[in-house]
Amino acid sequence: MALYEHVFLARQDLSQQQVDALVEHYKGVISANGGTVGRVENWGLKSLTYRIKKNRKAYYTLMDLNCPPAALNELERQQGLSEDILRFLTIKVEAHEEGVSAMLQKREERSERGFGDRDRGPRSFGDRGPRSFGDREDRPRRPREQAEGAAE
Repeated sequence: MALYEHVFLARQDLSQQQVDALVEHYKGVISANGGTVGRVENWGLKSLTYRIKKNRKAYYTLMDLNCPPAALNELERQQGLSEDILRFLTIKVEAHEEGVSAMLQKREERSERGFGDRDRGPRSFGDRGPRSFGDREDRPRRPREQAEGAAE
C-alpha cells in the first residue's frame, strides 16, 4: 500500500461538528476499501486567497493515508461529488511526517507570543525617523512656494 497526504477544503458555512462528520465518513471510505487513516489535523477556518464557489473562507483538514490506489480513487470520487467539499489535493509521500505539521507549528508559535503580530516592537524608519508634515527643508521648493517666499 502507498502513503499519501490528503488535504481537503470544506465550505465555510458548515459547523465544526459537520466537518468532523465528513472526516469520519471519509475515514470509513478508506477503511472499507482496505486502507488506514493515520493522523488527522483540523487546521480550522482559514481565509482563501481567492473565492472558490462563492466562498471566501474554508475549513482545512489534513489526513495521512495508507491505502491502495483504489481506496484513494473512491475517496476522491466521493469528494468530487460532495457539495460540501470545495477542493482537495492528494500527494504521494515516501514517509509520513512525525509530530504536528508545519501549519499547526505556525499556529502554536503565534499563540505562544500572545498577541499575534502586535508585539513586533518599534518600527524602524531608517536614518530619518517618522516623517512629519513640518519637515519640508529636505525637499526643493516648488515654483509657487518660491513666489510666496519672494513676496514675504
